[in-house]
Amino acid sequence: MSKTRRAAIALLSALFACAGLVLVINGSAVAANLAANSGFEAGNLSGWTCTEGTSATTGTKRTGSYALQGAPVGQSNAQCQQTVTVQPNTAYKLSAWVQGSYVYLGVTGGVEKQTWTPGTSGFQQLTVDFTTGSATSVTIYVHGWYGQPAYFADDFNLDGPGTPPTTTTTTSTTTTTTTTTTTTTGNPPNTGLPKHVLTGYWQNFYNGARALKLADVPTTYDIVAVSFADATGTPGQVAFHLDSGLSSQLGGYTDAQFKADVRTLQNRGQKVIISVGGQNGTISVSDSNSANNFANSIKSLITNYGFNGVDIDLENGVNSTYMGQALRSIHAGGGTVITMAPQTIDMQNTGAEYFKLALNIKDILTIVNMQYYNSGSMLGCDQQVYSQGTVNFLTALACIQLQSGLRADQVGLGLPASPSGAGGGYQSPSNVNNALSCLARGTSCGTFKPSTTWPSIRGAMTWSINWDASNNWQFANTVAPHLDSLP
Repeated sequence: MSKTRRAAIALLSALFACAGLVLVINGSAVAANLAANSGFEAGNLSGWTCTEGTSATTGTKRTGSYALQGAPVGQSNAQCQQTVTVQPNTAYKLSAWVQGSYVYLGVTGGVEKQTWTPGTSGFQQLTVDFTTGSATSVTIYVHGWYGQPAYFADDFNLDGPGTPPTTTTTTSTTTTTTTTTTTTTGNPPNTGLPKHVLTGYWQNFYNGARALKLADVPTTYDIVAVSFADATGTPGQVAFHLDSGLSSQLGGYTDAQFKADVRTLQNRGQKVIISVGGQNGTISVSDSNSANNFANSIKSLITNYGFNGVDIDLENGVNSTYMGQALRSIHAGGGTVITMAPQTIDMQNTGAEYFKLALNIKDILTIVNMQYYNSGSMLGCDQQVYSQGTVNFLTALACIQLQSGLRADQVGLGLPASPSGAGGGYQSPSNVNNALSCLARGTSCGTFKPSTTWPSIRGAMTWSINWDASNNWQFANTVAPHLDSLP
C-alpha cells in the first residue's frame, strides 16, 4: 500500500471515527455479477435448475451465441432458477433481458420480490432491487405463464458483493442510533373506520339478486360501495343516476330518498362511497385533461350525494400516473375513503399499473380489496401456483401485497357473497375467516403458512350486498363477527 493511500485511509478513518461509523477496506467486496452461466454461453442450462420446456437456444438471443428458451407446457411454467450466496443486510440488483408474453423475473428465499412484463416483441430489460435482510443466500428465477407462447431470456445480472468484506470498526464517545428498514411505513389515513372492516357493493341495478334500498344495508357492513358511476361522452368524466329497473323492483325509489339513505348509513357510522368501473366499465383516465375531468366529476358527486369517497374498480386497466393525480385531487376535495378492487393479475407484482397506483397513493389509500375470484390459478408469494376457491389462494396472494409495500391495514380479501355472485372462485365464508386468521394470527392456514403474521390485516369485501341478502346474509353474518375478534 502506498504512503498516499495509507494517508488517505487514515484521514477517512479519523473522519468516520467522529461519527462512530465503520470503515470498509476490502477490494473483494466490489459489486460483481453473481449469476452463473448468466448468458447461457455454456450452450446448456448448467448452473440453473429448470422445469419442463426449457433449453438453451441459438435461435433468439440478445448477445452472444445462446439464450434461454422457455415453453410453458401442461402444469409447467418453464421456470429456471439458481441459488446464490449473498451478504445479509445488503442491497442487490437483479436484471435480465426477456422477450415474450407474461415473463416473470424475481427472487425468493428470505426475500420475496418479482416483476413481469405482459408482452414484448423485442428484448426488454426487467429489474428487481432488493435487500437481503438476514438471508445469506437467495434464489433468483425466471419463468413464463401457463398456456402462453415460448419466452426468451438472456444476459442475467445479479449485481452486488459476493463475499463479506473485512471491516475496521472505530470507537467514539458519540452516541449513535441504529435503524432497520421496513416497507410498511406511515400511519393509516384518518377515516373514522374501525381497525378491521367489511366492505360490500350495493347494486344500482337489478340482475336477479335481491333489490335493496340503500337504507336496507345492515350495519355489519362498514363500507358500502355504490356501484356504479357511469362514463359520459367527456373523457374521464363520470355521472351517477338511480337505475330505473332497480326503482321499479323497489316500487319506486327517488333520488331524494337515496340521498336521505346515504345520510342514514353515515349516522349509523357506515361510510358510503361511489364505485367506478365494474366488469362493463369503460372509463379511461390517461392524461391530465381526463384526470381533471374524472376528479371534478367525482368531487361533484361527493358534494351532491354526500359520498365519503371513491372506489376504483376499473377492470380494463388504469394509468397509475394520471389516476393517482385524480385521486389526490379527490382526497383533497373531501373524498377521504379511497378503495380499490383490482383483479388478481393486476396485483401480481409492483410493476403492474394497479399495484403502482396503490403504492403511489399509499399515504391516502384506505384499502385494496383484490378480487380473489373469476381468476383461475395464480402465483403466490412463494412462487407456487394456487387455485381459486381455497384458503391458500387467499393467503398466498395477499402475501404478495403485504410483502411488496402495502401496509397490512391496506389489504383486504374480496370474495363473492354466494355462488351466484361470480363466474368462479366462490368459497365459503368460513374459509374467508380461516384466511384472515392465518394472516393475522398464523392459525387456521392451509398448506401455505406465511413466515410472519399481520395482525392489522384490514378485512374483507364481498360482491355483493344484494347477493348476500339473497343468500340469507351468510357472508356478513359469518365474516363481520370474526373481524371483530381479530387482534
